[in-house]
Amino acid sequence: MTTEPKSFYLSKEIHQYLLDHGGAADPIGQRLIEETRKMGGVSMMQIAPEQGAFMQLLARLVGARKAIEVGTFTGFSALCLARGMGEGSRLICCDTSEEWTSVGQPYWKEAQVSDRIDLRIGPAIETLRAIEEDQGFDLAFVDADKSSYVAYGEELLRLIRPGGLIIVDNVLWAGAVVDHDNKEDNTQHIRAFNDWATAEARCENVMIPVGDGLTLIRVR
Repeated sequence: MTTEPKSFYLSKEIHQYLLDHGGAADPIGQRLIEETRKMGGVSMMQIAPEQGAFMQLLARLVGARKAIEVGTFTGFSALCLARGMGEGSRLICCDTSEEWTSVGQPYWKEAQVSDRIDLRIGPAIETLRAIEEDQGFDLAFVDADKSSYVAYGEELLRLIRPGGLIIVDNVLWAGAVVDHDNKEDNTQHIRAFNDWATAEARCENVMIPVGDGLTLIRVR
């Protein structure tokens, strides 16, 4: 087997090709992406279109009926997950910003998924700890403050059923995780989470180079 990596950072041309062949957002999602882009530099927190398509497919494959999102931002990821979950499902979205989450709500309504989304404003760790439905959820997505990643992971291992899936974003942190000179707090927190997920016996995981790196965790 070769030791050379087969994954690579995408050029603009390869990225466009990828979008043209199954990774692009539909018109509603694309308009939400464009509205978020107008917010300036903070828009970089939004997941990529192909990541949204991938997560929507994962929600379908898992057969998710109940899910949790930790970190909603302007709502594109919630839009994708809710679509993948289908009618009659329930997605609890945790975020601290009414301003940012309000951007996505008209698009949720237009896409006819707003009735599936239960938005809860406040510290996500408190929201998670207040949920009493142990092993009652099929799927979770984490894309929030990096300092709490391990804490979120611990709570979600309680909440997600055996065989359920936890998706965690930003685990490669633009390559900073392997830069030994980078001692920045968020980088350290992500390294700590990656080590925790690898060592945690209650789950199995794989890290893939989608977006800024995704870890897929299957609860045992």
